[in-house]
Amino acid sequence: MTQGPVLIVGAGHAGFQVAASLRQHGFGERVCLINDEAHLPYQRPPLSKAYLKGEGRPDSLMFRPDKFYRDQNIELIADRAVSIDRTARKLKLASGSALDYGHLVLATGARNRLLDIPNARLEDVRYLRILDESEALRKRIGSGQRVVVIGAGFIGLEFAATARAKGLEVDVVELGTRVMARAVTAEISDYFQARHTAAGIRIHLGVQATSIEANGTDVSGVSLSDGRHIPADFVVVGVGVLPNVELAAEAGLPVASGIIVDEQLLTSDPDISAIGDCALFASPRFGGSLRLESVQNATDQARCVAARLTGDAKTYDGLPWFWSDQGDDKLQIAGLTTGYDQVVVRGDPAQRSFSAFCYKSGQLVGIESVNRASDHVFGRRILAVKGSIAPEQAADTAFDLKAALT
Repeated sequence: MTQGPVLIVGAGHAGFQVAASLRQHGFGERVCLINDEAHLPYQRPPLSKAYLKGEGRPDSLMFRPDKFYRDQNIELIADRAVSIDRTARKLKLASGSALDYGHLVLATGARNRLLDIPNARLEDVRYLRILDESEALRKRIGSGQRVVVIGAGFIGLEFAATARAKGLEVDVVELGTRVMARAVTAEISDYFQARHTAAGIRIHLGVQATSIEANGTDVSGVSLSDGRHIPADFVVVGVGVLPNVELAAEAGLPVASGIIVDEQLLTSDPDISAIGDCALFASPRFGGSLRLESVQNATDQARCVAARLTGDAKTYDGLPWFWSDQGDDKLQIAGLTTGYDQVVVRGDPAQRSFSAFCYKSGQLVGIESVNRASDHVFGRRILAVKGSIAPEQAADTAFDLKAALT
């Protein structure tokens, strides 16, 4: 059982869950949640989905109302962590105050990767990761406007689908040869590209935005590497994120493409853990180091750390899963499908209900499902126990997946 206060830097999914789980496990000492946003801790996935469509108020996104934190004796501190004194076990804040800790949890998350081309800092070049950015875009989008989306990943396509449904003219620019290429199989990419194209979204693959064109301070369009120019009233950028490792690095903790932690999510300092989007963790399940950007990973790692801090130390071995809502289609992914060498399609893309079962050396490693929740649930259950089914069974819709779980 950890002695002394637990300080948590970052109030996203990971940070909030650590605080809540500590109290659920009966931790009786001080718990402080350092939050550098001017909101109660909130859910992020709706920001590019339902909330952006105009559904709900900001308070509908909050994990819990203010009363929860008072009742649970969780101190919400509206400030920004600026440095760690590991010898004295103190966290210094931007306000100038310093807090003592018995254990420090870094849940610093990630930030948008910024576009580095001419005029990329104009007001109407927007990003979408935090509530204030979603709120600004919700007020900005209106029927008849023209928007160029740079990046055809999950966030870019989620925004594109919402904007098109609201009557905007939408162009998506992607350097890769297919949409979501780094995240999904070609079968899934092809389906979503066809669906977005049918909705009237123009997708430009294999080209790069080279500059934002402007009339004074007003965006007028985007120039591409192939010489074309796309008119636009504003631009939305979704070209990935960078983990927030600076606080850890400046304190002398090892970092790479994330804050390096072991199988129990501890840094090289036994008094400091790192979790969520910022953490590069040793994974016994996958036999290497991973940094994952998902709600599942953030919340499961938070629970793991809270359990360790209250006397129940275990190796983190969560099964990754993800989702993306794009228009009327829901994509759900169970497992990690990188490195697959065989894809088997179950269901019918033409009927808007199918899954891509991904295999590596004959072993099931992941399932990507479109509007097929039962396949996703099956995937999460069988992959959690490192089970598999034969490719021919996956392809046969008459085969009872539930039977494979018994």
